[in-house]
Amino acid sequence: MIDRKIYLFVVLFVVLLMPASLYAQDNNSIVKADIIKKNEPIEIVSDRLEAFNEKKLIMFTGNAVAKQGDRVLKADQLLLYYKKDPAKKDKIGKMEIEGTGDLDKIEAKGNVSVTQGERLATGNEAVYYNDTGQIILTGNALLREGKNTIKGCRVIVYVNEKRGSAEVCGPENKERVKAVIYPQEKKTEKNKQ
Repeated sequence: MIDRKIYLFVVLFVVLLMPASLYAQDNNSIVKADIIKKNEPIEIVSDRLEAFNEKKLIMFTGNAVAKQGDRVLKADQLLLYYKKDPAKKDKIGKMEIEGTGDLDKIEAKGNVSVTQGERLATGNEAVYYNDTGQIILTGNALLREGKNTIKGCRVIVYVNEKRGSAEVCGPENKERVKAVIYPQEKKTEKNKQ
């Protein structure tokens, strides 16, 4: 369980990073933005592609880059898993094969980086869950926005909510969440001239 002080500190950090315009949005505009982003195509490039229909898996290896809107996920290897949709059948020649459903998740392995606007998250591995809009990074996980950083055993980026969090891995792990926050400087009349 996360220490309450760490939890409160992370919540405070996330609140400080949220732009003021986000507070002014109504829930309908946030929902509309999420629908638009989920419907945007995901463009993926890599050095090699392998598809495994029976596993509902497409593997991209070698400098793999996935883009969707303003989100970019880079890694040595990306594994895309699709939900099984038995009602959907495709026909190749005379043979009928089971079709793939919606995207379930993307696993990223090796030199992972996720950018969205000014936010950058890095780690050794990551999993993006399409239904929840969460990217969970592990292994030297770091979340950076501007000069501000959060480091933890696990870093979670909520891509549809423009927020993130960091966690310790468990009670046996003595490493704690670490954040470095740079307060925003207020512009005065002297700074404007």
